[in-house]
Amino acid sequence: MQYIERFLKKVVTASPDATLAEVARSMERHNVGSVVVTDNHRPVGIVTDRDVALELGARDGSLDMMVVRIMTTPVETIPHNEGVFAATQSMLEHKVRRLAVVDDEGLLVGIVTFDDLLRLLSRELSNLSEGIAPEMKVR
Repeated sequence: MQYIERFLKKVVTASPDATLAEVARSMERHNVGSVVVTDNHRPVGIVTDRDVALELGARDGSLDMMVVRIMTTPVETIPHNEGVFAATQSMLEHKVRRLAVVDDEGLLVGIVTFDDLLRLLSRELSNLSEGIAPEMKVR
C-alpha cells in the first residue's frame, strides 16, 4: 500500500486572526492555492485562492478582514498513515480537492491535493501501459 505521507507537500499555514492580505501574500510567496488555518498546530480551517478572490471581488470584502470569517471549517483531514485509496475516497465523499494530513495527535504535518494524487495515478497508469506494451505488439 502506498501511504499518503509519501506524497505530502509542505503546507502553508496562517493563524485565524491573519488578514486576507496576509494570506494572499503568503499564497503568492509560496506559490500555493490554499492556506491551512491552524490553532496550536491543529487544522481548524482552510482558505483557497478562490475564497479570497470571491470575497474581495464579489462580496466586497476588505483586505484587512480576518481569514477566520471566510475559511471553510471544519477542514477535511486524513491521518498520515492512510493509503492513497483512502485519500481519494475521502476527497470524493467530502467533495474537496485538498486534505490536511495530521499525525496521531491531530497535529498538521502536511497537505495532499487532488492534483498530487492525479499525477501519482497518471504515473502508475503509464507504468501499467508500459508493462503490457510488449503483449499488445504480439496481437
